[in-house]
Amino acid sequence: MLIAASAIIPVFRFPNWRYFNLSTVLIYPDYFDDDLQFDAQVEGRTIGGLVGTGRFEKQMILSRKALHLGFSNKTDKGNTAIHEFIHLLDKADGVIDGVPSVLLDKQYIIPWLQLVHKEMEAINNDASDIRHYGGTSEIEFLAVAGEYFFERPKLFQRKHPELYNMLALCFSN
Repeated sequence: MLIAASAIIPVFRFPNWRYFNLSTVLIYPDYFDDDLQFDAQVEGRTIGGLVGTGRFEKQMILSRKALHLGFSNKTDKGNTAIHEFIHLLDKADGVIDGVPSVLLDKQYIIPWLQLVHKEMEAINNDASDIRHYGGTSEIEFLAVAGEYFFERPKLFQRKHPELYNMLALCFSN
C-alpha cells in the first residue's frame, strides 16, 4: 500500500498517467550499499532506494525501513519512495537529468534550470533547509525538492515560494 501511495502522490492530478518505465519494485529489508548488499554485517549501507539502469532497467529497489520511515516521520521533509518515483517521472523522456520535460512546458525549462542552480548554490552554502543531497546534482535536486514539496507543502511554499510555484506547474494538470 505504501508503494502504491508513493507512486500516486506525484501523479495524482494526471488521471491517465502510467509508469511505462517500471515493471518491478524489489523490497529489501534494510538499507543497502552500492553493491546492493543489505546484510547487517556489510558496512556503508546508506541507500534507501534506487531506480535501476542497465540490467536493472525498469526496476526500482526500496528499503523497507526507508519506505516505512518516509510515511511515519511527518517532519523530515523526505520520503524515499516518492523520491524514486520522481526519478521515474524525470526518466519519462528517456533520460534522468533533473529536467521534468514531460511535466513542464518548454518555456519553463530555462527558468527551471536557473532556479535549480540558484537553489543548489544555497544548499551547498548551507543557506537552505532543502536536504544537502539535493545539492549534489540537478537529478537529485528535482527528487529531493519534490519530496519536500509533497511532504511539507505549506512549509515549502513559505520558505521557497518561487520553487514551490514551479513544482506546482509540474505536478498539476
